[in-house]
Amino acid sequence: MSASELDFPTIYDTYQPKILRYLSRFIGESEAEDLTQETFVKVHQSLGGFRGESQPSTWIYRIATNTALDKMRQPSFQQVDQVSVSDEIVEAKISEGQKPSIEKGLIRDEMNDCIRGYIEKLPDDYRAVLVLSEYEGLKNNEIADILGITLDTVKIRLHRAKAKLKEELEANCDLYWIEEMPCSVK
Repeated sequence: MSASELDFPTIYDTYQPKILRYLSRFIGESEAEDLTQETFVKVHQSLGGFRGESQPSTWIYRIATNTALDKMRQPSFQQVDQVSVSDEIVEAKISEGQKPSIEKGLIRDEMNDCIRGYIEKLPDDYRAVLVLSEYEGLKNNEIADILGITLDTVKIRLHRAKAKLKEELEANCDLYWIEEMPCSVK
């Protein structure tokens, strides 16, 4: 997106679905819509001050991340909905023409329940890096810019998040489905 395309309607149309998906995965569906709107209010208010020192996507993801982290710090915050990792696996298989059997559906639900709790329990900084990397498909240098941390810190947090998630899943969840996980916790 060039500097001439930095009008709010274009930004909103381009990034709103991405930010909504990101926030749903990061903070949960129950809060994602409100936080997405709050993010775009902030983007609109700050658009005139955007200096172009980073990509618009990096700037917008950073605003979204900070908005979510601010919400998570509030004492009244309670996360009701959680990340749904296995739904993506099933959607991908359906799009490849593979319909899940009832047994696989039950396994998926069980897997989803197990994974949700452990992703939610990851420290916020680990969860942010994991979601941005594995689910949003961003490169480590983009994540570093979004979160305002060094590239080495991104790598360390991503490694630790995956290791912690793998450890928790191996200790507490049935392992027959881990090889299907999209975030490489094998």
